[in-house]
Amino acid sequence: MTQSDALDRINAAAEIVYSVMAPTPQYAWPLLCDRVGAEVWVKHENHTPAGAFKIRGGSVYVDHLRRTQPEVTGVIAATRGNHGQSVAIAARRAGLSATVVVPEGNSVEKNAAMRAWGGELLVHGRDFQESFEYAQDLAQERGLHMFASFHDRLVDGVATYGLELFTAAPDLEAVFVPIGLGSGICAVMQARDAVGSKAEVWGVVSETAPAYALSFAAGHPVSTNASSAPTIADGVDCRVPNAAAFERIKAGAAGIIKVSDAEIADAMRAYYTDTHNIAEGAGAVPLAGLMQVRDRWQGRKVGVILSGGNVDMDVYRQVLTGTS
Repeated sequence: MTQSDALDRINAAAEIVYSVMAPTPQYAWPLLCDRVGAEVWVKHENHTPAGAFKIRGGSVYVDHLRRTQPEVTGVIAATRGNHGQSVAIAARRAGLSATVVVPEGNSVEKNAAMRAWGGELLVHGRDFQESFEYAQDLAQERGLHMFASFHDRLVDGVATYGLELFTAAPDLEAVFVPIGLGSGICAVMQARDAVGSKAEVWGVVSETAPAYALSFAAGHPVSTNASSAPTIADGVDCRVPNAAAFERIKAGAAGIIKVSDAEIADAMRAYYTDTHNIAEGAGAVPLAGLMQVRDRWQGRKVGVILSGGNVDMDVYRQVLTGTS
């Protein structure tokens, strides 16, 4: 994709996204900058109507679906929560039914939000992968459109936040992004290339869900077994990489950092004390990654994606009190 093509696609997606929500802010918070020892720009995707970045891609995907497959009357998706909210919101706006499949033990408050947006919630499987496979089967049984978890239209929509960030802070030297299935990091790389930025893009994953880190090291997709110790960052709890996403990550990312739950909890607390923003586990993963490698970035200008703030109250209470 040429630089011009990338920019055209993001701008076209922006017209759809901004009919649903306003651009989100990005701030360099002094206390957070002092903590890291760098000029740290936080992209606040916790400030969207769904509390997370996914609403951007979902809106663009459903717009494309309605124009290309007008016969579709209902969609189904697997999710840990934020994608499901995006699906429910976009489907409701388009007059479609939305079914979302979540694994057992999923976030209580994300489940409530998906229902509130009009989604039919089904619980199946031990983790996202089992929910995804069940949703695929159910799509066939019910005649529903299987809502992709990774797709070019999702990436185009999510890339609008990347364009906002690079426009506001054009001389960033690096951006740290969480990796779930891959739309976020691919979108940031697309936006970077669209504006001609030289910023390094670093993916960050949980060490208990290291599939993309293992894949990046091996040079090909590597799946992992179901986690016996689920991460506090449920939004990045992936064990089967998407092949298309991985190829883009392999080609355009500087590397992938693995962080522990303790590091993620530290980053969640730092967001609260330094910015008074709530970050869910996956939303704090990029900051955790930056803090792990902060020595390299002393005195430099970097960005972190606060991808969402949808954390259950009980979990957040444990994080703030240090009992998680």
